[in-house]
Amino acid sequence: MSLRWKLIISLVTLVVFAVVGVYPIAAPSLKLPVPGALERLQLKLGLDLKGGVHLVLRVQTDDALRVETEGEMERLRETLTKASIATSVIATQGPTQFKVDGVQPTQAQAFQQAANDVQANFDRSSGSGGSYLFTMKPNIQKQLRDEAVVQARQTIERRVNELGVAEPSIAQQGQNGDQILVQLPGVTDVERAKSIIGSPGMLELKIVEQGPASAKEDLAPGGQAPQGMEVIPGNSSAPGSAGATVYYMTRKVAAVTGRDLRNARPTLDENNQPAVSFTLNQDGARKFGSATSSNIGRQLAIVLDSRVFSAPTIESRITDQGRITGSFTQQEAQDLSLVLRSGALPASLTYLEERSIGPSLGADSIRSGVIASAVGLALIVLFMLFYYRLSGVNAVIALLFNLIILLGLMAYIGAVMTLPGIAGFVLTMGIGVDSNVLIFERIKEELAAQRGVRASINAGFGRVFLTLLDTHISALIAAAFLFQFGTGPIRGFAVTLSIGLLSNLFTSTFVSKTLFEFELSRRRQATTLSI
Repeated sequence: MSLRWKLIISLVTLVVFAVVGVYPIAAPSLKLPVPGALERLQLKLGLDLKGGVHLVLRVQTDDALRVETEGEMERLRETLTKASIATSVIATQGPTQFKVDGVQPTQAQAFQQAANDVQANFDRSSGSGGSYLFTMKPNIQKQLRDEAVVQARQTIERRVNELGVAEPSIAQQGQNGDQILVQLPGVTDVERAKSIIGSPGMLELKIVEQGPASAKEDLAPGGQAPQGMEVIPGNSSAPGSAGATVYYMTRKVAAVTGRDLRNARPTLDENNQPAVSFTLNQDGARKFGSATSSNIGRQLAIVLDSRVFSAPTIESRITDQGRITGSFTQQEAQDLSLVLRSGALPASLTYLEERSIGPSLGADSIRSGVIASAVGLALIVLFMLFYYRLSGVNAVIALLFNLIILLGLMAYIGAVMTLPGIAGFVLTMGIGVDSNVLIFERIKEELAAQRGVRASINAGFGRVFLTLLDTHISALIAAAFLFQFGTGPIRGFAVTLSIGLLSNLFTSTFVSKTLFEFELSRRRQATTLSI
């Protein structure tokens, strides 16, 4: 390749990455305009530099097991009722067990046949007096626990993305893999973020059997609801008592759940108050249509997270849409829509750790990082100029090329700069200098062997290239492992280091040699080299 093309490639690379990586950072302080395209490419800052929220949550996987156990129990109850098989008690015995008592000996065979479907996920054991204990199989327990954590992480990701947080970090961690790390750069309203992330978001539409009543005991004397029923609190909408707590007795099995939702969005009700409209998917519309057509004239409880928000009367068959009304503010309606769209959490979450990092602390970290980088760069420049004389200028220019390309590539691929990333930035400077030292020392050896200047430069770059390639690939492998198994800031360090290694290989072998060739092209005869 001719020297002209090498110079063109080097200069174009410098200009492009300077415009992408450096200009958007420097322009605000210089009061220069930043085009929209460049503003979108501006290097993003991580939690430790920008400030924000750091949360560690534990998924209570027992909740997912309990939901599955109660669901199987209620399905068995309905099957037994349809088959006219009498029992005295059907109740859960923990998150993974439920018990059936009072099966008559004459109906034992019919009961066992009715319970065949349950035995796909539960082991059945019989006791005295017509009692049967159903225990969830160990492999099903493990599967449900793993699925609960994965689903919780995916649900949190969807909710955070709906919040519009730039570059969040969400990852599973912990010895049992049941913890979720959530880092939200730039978020200042911690309580709102927590309420959206941790809200169960379980929507259920249930047929009301009795109510509303002002006291729970009016519907369930002794506090015990009939089998297959439950009492749920809600808000009264009666004139003069709006906001007071009332109670509804509903069927335990929901006609439709949030899993059948297609979409949810904020809207206004007939009184021009904030509400939430939702639409159902095809299967949900079929179930909703069947439930409403057979219960015209009765109330339908719209239950969100075990509380009745409204209980309108069913006037006709409804299929694929509905509306949740209540004492919402506009923000609450938007947040509720967001939670419903992102799906329900499969289990509750507990907060193990919570930290709020202010932007002032991030500004201090940036200032300290910039100072450390500037001091490191200054010391490197002084050393290279002192030890390698004018050839040190070549190394400094190549190093500046390297840093500009590093910033540009990070901005272009949307990487996030973190405090460990700044450490990777400083380390990249050291690696760049190390590469130039290897090349320069080889050139000095060639000059000492009485080879010409041009031949020494060519030999220095040519014979060191494989060594540089080997060391850079080794470091890239280490960075890949850091990125694969690390989280948050460790990944930031790995990304910065990887990009710095790739740009350094280019600048130390291509740009640096081009600078030497350009300098030699200006001489008629090169007999000495300042190195």
